[in-house]
Amino acid sequence: MDSKLGLIQQSFNTRYSQWVREALDELPDNFTITDPSISGHPIVFASRGFLKMSGYSLEEVIGQNGKIFQGPKTNRRTLMEISEAIRQEKDVQVNLVNYRKDGTPFWMLFHMSPVFGKEDGRVIHFVAVQVPITRKPRRNGGVSLNEDGSGFNEIMFGSCRKEVDTNPVLEVGRVLSLDSATNVLEIEETCEASDFEKRMAANAFNCILSVLTNYSESTGRLVCGTRCSVPGVCYISSSLNISLGRIKQSFVLIDPHLPGMPIVYASDAFLKLTGYDRHEILGLNFAVLNGADTDTSTLHQIKESIQTEQACTVRILSYRKDKSSFWNCLHLSPVRNASGKVAYFVGVQIEEEWKNKERHGLSPEMRQLSTVGAVKVAVRSLSMAAGSSKS
Repeated sequence: MDSKLGLIQQSFNTRYSQWVREALDELPDNFTITDPSISGHPIVFASRGFLKMSGYSLEEVIGQNGKIFQGPKTNRRTLMEISEAIRQEKDVQVNLVNYRKDGTPFWMLFHMSPVFGKEDGRVIHFVAVQVPITRKPRRNGGVSLNEDGSGFNEIMFGSCRKEVDTNPVLEVGRVLSLDSATNVLEIEETCEASDFEKRMAANAFNCILSVLTNYSESTGRLVCGTRCSVPGVCYISSSLNISLGRIKQSFVLIDPHLPGMPIVYASDAFLKLTGYDRHEILGLNFAVLNGADTDTSTLHQIKESIQTEQACTVRILSYRKDKSSFWNCLHLSPVRNASGKVAYFVGVQIEEEWKNKERHGLSPEMRQLSTVGAVKVAVRSLSMAAGSSKS
């Protein structure tokens, strides 16, 4: 977990100046920022407004996936719509039921937009703005609820309609116990955000993007709200990033179709093994791990494997960022897309020292093959989904 928290810190520290968190905290909006390149697509920043609205502390939210705010009344189709927007790396704006820490459900307008790296066009973060849907008072009683979760003083209901249930026995649904036993929130209602709330969410994202852009200038690693097309620059989709992030083994993904055959994905375990930060390794050739005593005949074997599009397993002396060496049990394999063409090569690394220590569970060789299989499934699934969405 410590290594993951380190990656979360790097997610901001390598891209923005040290004052960016303070600047974001000054914004009044409710929002979170997530990093799709880290395993689990975790939250790397949560605004003060969001924490107040949700009832969570910062420590409880950072490193978590946004799923912790979902509950039984969260619409699954709406979640699929959000997932599809992540896959396509585009904006999405939907009405959604989320849950506070105390289990209280509430309707909100969820506005999510990607933030791109200007130098390579890769999605760096997703910004998710949450605007509680304002509700109009209802005269015959109802819930006394403040949208920020600070109290239950103002009776508010929305431009909502009851969903029709064809079953003669209507589900009563989830009932909230408030200070008064007569106050209940009927969460079967479907709420629509107003045009004002939609504009408010869009404006909030623009303010957040302005802060991120401003504080990325001092590091020289600019971000922007639209993808810049840079010829010869490599990136993989956020959806593939998230799928690969579930694989815990040390591995890299190499794109043989780009000049220099750069690394386009590096797992968290690979970064821990080699000592590199993600932004330092992406775009480089795998030869960055070679050193003075790396055997040239082994390198030739790897090159031949790539040229013939065949898998190979070698024992090679590799070097970490700090120049310390380790014996690397490397398995290299082609990864084909849904049409059968080689899309990438995956290189799975196991340090020989740890290979000799491990005596339980799967053998190192089986773990490497299992990793290759998982990568192949992720790549093929994504290419099949991309093909079906175009048709």
